[in-house]
Order: sequence, then structure tokens, then C-alpha cells
Amino acid sequence: MVLLKRSPAALLLALMAVFALLGALALLGAGMAPAAPTARPGWDWPLSPKPAVLRAFDPPDKPWLSGHRGVDLQAAYDGAPVTSPADGVVSFVGVVVDRPVITIDHGEGLRSSFEPVSSRLSKGEHVTKGQVIGVLEPGHCGPAPCVHWGVRRGDDYVNPLAFVIDLRPSILLPLN
Repeated sequence: MVLLKRSPAALLLALMAVFALLGALALLGAGMAPAAPTARPGWDWPLSPKPAVLRAFDPPDKPWLSGHRGVDLQAAYDGAPVTSPADGVVSFVGVVVDRPVITIDHGEGLRSSFEPVSSRLSKGEHVTKGQVIGVLEPGHCGPAPCVHWGVRRGDDYVNPLAFVIDLRPSILLPLN
């Protein structure tokens, strides 16, 4: 009731202060969480035919905890060709711990990594969507042939499936 007795100019200043505070809080909240990945029509599955997901994306709560920072996709057979899901540049080819790994930089801070995939490509080579980047080596999923596909946006791991399928929940709207 106190605000109603103030002048219109004072009310306007009070409202502007409230909106400025709300805007600052919204910006602060937006900066705290990385943007969710969205399906991109330009990306394809790295295996053909469309693979089954053997193990889903399960990121840890903290970067140092265990989790699954990608997805395991079932391949038709060991030695299957693995393709680039989008255009990019090879940023790494080598062995990490005991597995051959290839990483493709797709621009806009996005990088895909595939393991265990051996490749004859070299760092700096350009690749196109659908181009074979290597062949699947055995052993990642035990007896089932599979490739581990991880995607990072900057330093954050994101769900690779979000780049090939729409993961948003279905929303039922009223008939009216």
C-alpha cells in the first residue's frame, strides 16, 4: 500500500529496479548451466545401419566422479567402419590408456570422440559428414561389437544422442 501513495515517477523507478534485478538474476542463472544440446539436422549416426544404444549417457555429478560420458553404440561387427557424424577437422588420433581414439572438431566448440577406433587419418585433416574416419576395434563392450561416442561442448560432456534424435519430452496439449 505504501507504493500506491508515491508519485508516478517514483513508482516507475521502483518497477525499473525490480526488472533490472530480475534480469540480472536471469543472466546469472543462464551463465551457471551449459546450454543443452539440441538435435541438429546436419548430424548423422557414426554407424550404419542406425545402431542400438547399449549403454546410455550417464554423466557424473562432479567432473572427478565416475560415470559414462558418452554412449555405447552397437556395431554390426568388429572392424565396422565408423563415420564422422558431421563435417569437421581431426583434432586427435592416438591411443588413450589402452584404446585407439579419434577426435573430430566440428566447430562451435563441439568435438566428437570415438573409441576403440583405429584410423589412418592425421591431425588437421578435414572430414565430411558420412566419411569413414576409422574402423572399430574389438573389446570395448566385451563380446558385443560397439563404439563409444562422446561429445563435448567446450569442457562439458553432452549427450551425443541429442545431435541425432530429438530428446525433448513429449508434451500433450489440450484439444481446445
